Amino acid sequence: MGEREPFRWPVRVYWEDTDAGGVVYHASYLRFLERARSEWLRALGINQMAYKESTGLAFLVREMQLDFLRAALLDDELSVTVAVKERRAASILFSQTIDRADGTCLVRAGVRVACVDTRRMRAVPMPADLFPGTPS
Repeated sequence: MGEREPFRWPVRVYWEDTDAGGVVYHASYLRFLERARSEWLRALGINQMAYKESTGLAFLVREMQLDFLRAALLDDELSVTVAVKERRAASILFSQTIDRADGTCLVRAGVRVACVDTRRMRAVPMPADLFPGTPS
């Protein structure tokens, strides 16, 4: 992921994502970001449920910083990006954006996700070979 193009996932805005005025409700952006990270994992061949069942590990959001630049509207076609910015022993920091199809950046996000042992609900080191090629 480092210098490569970020992973992109398309999203269309539906009524359920908006407020009464047809403007995307702020919490909907969190769902868009989460779906893109899940699809990034799927593209890497990682089935989150199977991984959790076989290892007892899951990835939980630890920290999030959001910068809302512009509003998305009903029926907008969006593109959500995922790029690994930093990898630590037990966490990954993602840089994410949500862009309108015309290239306008609507949201910038920094999302730190921790690797957690679900039995103890404690952060644990990620297996070293889990995300080969990600920056340390």
